[in-house]
Amino acid sequence: MAGFQEYEEYDALGLAALVRRKAVTPVELLDAAMARLARHNPRINAVCHVFEGEARARIAAGLPVGPFTGVPYLLKDLYALYAGQPTANGSRFYQGFVADHDSTLVERLKAAGLVIFGKTNTPEFGLSTSTEPALFGPSRNPWSLAHSAGGSSGGAAAAVAARLLPTAHATDGGGSIRIPAACCGLYGLKPTRGRNPAGPDVGEGWAGMAAAHAVTLSVRDSAALLDATAGPAVGDPYWAPPPGRRFLEALDEKRRHLRIAVMTKAPADVPVHPACTAAVEQAARLLGDLGHRIEPAAPTYEADLLRRAARDIICANVRNGLELRGKALGREPRPDDVEPITWAQAEQGRRLSAADYARATQTVHRISRQILAFFERHDMLLTPALAEPPLRLGELSMACDDLAGYLRRLLQFTPFTAMFNATGQPAAVLPFASTAEGLPIGVQLVARFGEEAELLKLSADLEAARPWFGRRPSLQ
Repeated sequence: MAGFQEYEEYDALGLAALVRRKAVTPVELLDAAMARLARHNPRINAVCHVFEGEARARIAAGLPVGPFTGVPYLLKDLYALYAGQPTANGSRFYQGFVADHDSTLVERLKAAGLVIFGKTNTPEFGLSTSTEPALFGPSRNPWSLAHSAGGSSGGAAAAVAARLLPTAHATDGGGSIRIPAACCGLYGLKPTRGRNPAGPDVGEGWAGMAAAHAVTLSVRDSAALLDATAGPAVGDPYWAPPPGRRFLEALDEKRRHLRIAVMTKAPADVPVHPACTAAVEQAARLLGDLGHRIEPAAPTYEADLLRRAARDIICANVRNGLELRGKALGREPRPDDVEPITWAQAEQGRRLSAADYARATQTVHRISRQILAFFERHDMLLTPALAEPPLRLGELSMACDDLAGYLRRLLQFTPFTAMFNATGQPAAVLPFASTAEGLPIGVQLVARFGEEAELLKLSADLEAARPWFGRRPSLQ
């Protein structure tokens, strides 16, 4: 493999430090990323669009001086606009759409010096926890090509796990950063609602349940990326509480002993695989050894009601999205424009009234208060990331037309993540264990609203106590 041979031995901050010392150039880093893309992407199908020429032109023009100057980066192909480049949102319905401006978050990523050279695969409109769009085909888990990389940021996670690059953009409306991080053995932080901007085209996603950030190889990269992108933009409907110091600096602060609740039973009595439970128990013991107070406890809330309310909000947004795209095309959306599950959700959204949507948002807010009250008594919550190890491809296909059955299967796989999209709390998945077959198993940590710094510090302590950077799939 040509280029900078030690590329895979560094996280993003490490690569940026090499660029600052002139030990390597941004061109050499992009060459290394492109060589790995050519070698691995035909098998894992993580990247669906490449604009290498644009990336090289930005390097030639002179990159901004920032914390990540010269580091290769990929955007998720879901509402992350890059001027002059397509955004398909994983859908045939958006083929041909080319952005005429950058999203606010993309502007900030560019200002940080990142060299964006493509976009990663996602299920249609981010509606699945497995990345298998009809448009681009499935993203495969680098740890086992027969298994899913998760979703909806599955392409991003597969790319980072395969070491095409050390970090990639990801978004999370019900677990879509954390789920693929768990499937692919990465660190995935969903920040507090309003921490990163969603504009300028929208103020929120899914009534404030969606957030954007990244999947990373290291905790410190996640902290530094958040430093580079966080903060409100003009007109944002939500502002997260200012952190008071930089997130990366918080990693060096003195630690305090936390009250950490441990939850192993899933909402709605969903069965939890023994390997997922065992990973939480191992993490709890390690946290206890680090001096934290550990106790079994879980929030009490109306899980079924919250799930139905979130479903209505999502279905209404799917319908609105199809109608907006249809208007831009000058025609009504048709069933054959999208995948069957997408159309079923859009039809559910069409049947909802304005009052139904208002009730759904009020229900989410009310039940969020039930969950957040739990964190008045506990600093942090530890749960499994998923109820099962990574699924085989095809188990969550959007090609079926049984919406109720599809949603049941989705819940069986991912019962622990979506409640914290409703509350807006920061939550992170850490790679912590493996199945007997070598598939990654993650655990989830959830902090109080606005307290990413505490979450990142605790994550860094676990990373130091049980390092994961050296673990990688044996792609040859």
